[in-house]
Amino acid sequence: MGFEGSYLWRLRQKIGSELAVVPAAQVLVIDSDDRFLLIRRSDTGWWGLPAGNAEPHSTFALTAVRELEEETGLRAEVGDLEPFACESSAGPFTYPNGDQVHAFALCFAVRTWTGDLRPLDGEALDLRFFAEVPDQCHEQVAETLRLWRAYCRTGRFQVA
Repeated sequence: MGFEGSYLWRLRQKIGSELAVVPAAQVLVIDSDDRFLLIRRSDTGWWGLPAGNAEPHSTFALTAVRELEEETGLRAEVGDLEPFACESSAGPFTYPNGDQVHAFALCFAVRTWTGDLRPLDGEALDLRFFAEVPDQCHEQVAETLRLWRAYCRTGRFQVA
């Protein structure tokens, strides 16, 4: 969908750059070598996870599937998503244009997908699998990976 016309875009028309609290979903795509997919975001130039805000009448899982495809070209099935955490500690965040947001994101992992890895919606400049967190990475990535590792170690859903 992209930002223009989205629910948050319409909200921004009313509140400007003021802090908005939004439900969101993010996807930790894990390949067969246990590397994770990151996107180099066009708005900050930093690496981040495929993620986005929920739209009215959607679900966290459908948001994750939609954002993954829009940002990476990869398609996942809802049934292949593994919810492992709810992450809300990485806010608020101020975008380069001054917009402030505090996202409450349901985190999903996925190991099965189809499609060709390529940026589609202009949000991603580059896409790459990593074994370690790279430089110029949003701090939320390290937190999400910490939550994933805790989930793998304990089998318990994580909350941060």
